[in-house]
Amino acid sequence: MAGMASAQSRRRSLFLSWLSFCRLQVYSSRGARDESRPSMVGGAHGTGLPVTTQRIPISRVLADLLREAPADYFSLGWLLSTLRQRSFGVVMLFLGVLATAPIGSSVPGLMLAAVAVQMILGSRDAFFPRFVSERRLPTQYLFRLGGRAIPVLQYLERVVHPRWPLAFDVGKRFVGVVVLLLTAVLLLTPIPFSNIAPAVLIVVISLAYIEEDGLLLWLAFSAAIILVGIASAAVWGTILSALLISHI
Repeated sequence: MAGMASAQSRRRSLFLSWLSFCRLQVYSSRGARDESRPSMVGGAHGTGLPVTTQRIPISRVLADLLREAPADYFSLGWLLSTLRQRSFGVVMLFLGVLATAPIGSSVPGLMLAAVAVQMILGSRDAFFPRFVSERRLPTQYLFRLGGRAIPVLQYLERVVHPRWPLAFDVGKRFVGVVVLLLTAVLLLTPIPFSNIAPAVLIVVISLAYIEEDGLLLWLAFSAAIILVGIASAAVWGTILSALLISHI
């Protein structure tokens, strides 16, 4: 038992060292661009001093999260409280990835619907019932997920980054509505593997929401409108076919 504990401790130390390396890579690739964006603060009643705005990429947020993770177990409540204002985007991203599975997408779909409703109602942070948020999970699951997600996010951050700020500010108000519509498509469309397309769009919307990418957000909205229209036609076609068959 002591040997196993020692081996787990060594693996954890190696993983945290790898996270530190990833964090340095994120700083070097994104820090210069973020720090070069001065924003004017003051307006009509101030002096308009240039203030440096440094935005933290999501890959670094997740790396810091894993560094602060409890040794043995974590809970969804701890995760949400640590993420704070980023909780909506990260939870939607995680659930969207789970919902791409051909089988078993109903549970993440229902959770996505709950998150979307919270966004529509104006909640600042995502939350779940106590029996869900307080359930303990092994921290090694979080490490495995982070170990796979962080390199992918670092790659995606090369093309998904803050742009079109006005379009993003307008579009983020409709994220909850669009995600709720896509979740309805995911749960209700009576076609095999019909959950994959809406789940992928939810992942794209989540990435655009997290990285404040207005261009990608509106492109995803456009694709979502088309998909919702196609799914609505499929549902109505199924209903009408069932009605015709019942009258024969």
